[in-house]
Amino acid sequence: MTGSVKAMAVTTFAALVAVSTYSVALGSNGWLWFGWVVLGLLTLGMAAAGGT
Repeated sequence: MTGSVKAMAVTTFAALVAVSTYSVALGSNGWLWFGWVVLGLLTLGMAAAGGT
């Protein structure tokens, strides 16, 4: 795994924590979860592309 993929993975995990905390404190927001899913898919895509 390259440094950029690791950075994306850390960012994705931090975003998951932030969105989860926001949802617990202020209620769920579908757009935040949608954004997190898109970020997760981009991270997976980068990991798959980096492995080739």
